[in-house]
Amino acid sequence: MEYRQLPALLLADSRGLDFLNSIATPVDHEVDWIRDGEGLLDWLEQTALVPGAVLEAMRSQYGRDELDAIAAKARELREWFRAFVRSRKGKPLTADDLAELEPLNRLLARDERYEALVSAEGEGDVPFELRSERRWVSPDALLMPIADALARLVSEEDFTHVKACEGPRCTLMFADHTRGHARRWCSMAICGNRAKVAAHRKRLKDRDSA
Repeated sequence: MEYRQLPALLLADSRGLDFLNSIATPVDHEVDWIRDGEGLLDWLEQTALVPGAVLEAMRSQYGRDELDAIAAKARELREWFRAFVRSRKGKPLTADDLAELEPLNRLLARDERYEALVSAEGEGDVPFELRSERRWVSPDALLMPIADALARLVSEEDFTHVKACEGPRCTLMFADHTRGHARRWCSMAICGNRAKVAAHRKRLKDRDSA
């Protein structure tokens, strides 16, 4: 099944975890939304992490090989960070974890970000506002908003509420922001419904065998 036939799975309530969920098995076959350069651009567009005009410029300025190469870097980043999250989900992060995040800090240090005055949105006494902008100088810059999302995950999220879906075959993770933190599934429409169907079949089987 081609990744372009399915929208990105944005179920995690965290863009950092959505990035980890960019490879998943939503039905029967594994789908990698960033398996090549075009897939990465599609995923960045769906998540609104990169402006559409920037993505179009990347498509026109760089060839397939260059975009595929940056997608490979994104997958490498994804698998490294997945290992970090999986080993620490459900537990609070500590100061000792900072050393493990050094590769992320090195990536963040490469960012071409600056502040710019732009027209203020909405009504107000001041017609301008200061906004963070970014120079998109090469395909490598496409990793920067992803790095930001990962950094926000580890700096703002309570990792005791970072969970893996309880679906037997599901690999998705999410941040549980529900009241009481009782969320169990990546989505009720996917794994939650499968669990209901399985439980119903088990009840019928137990009743028939009684």
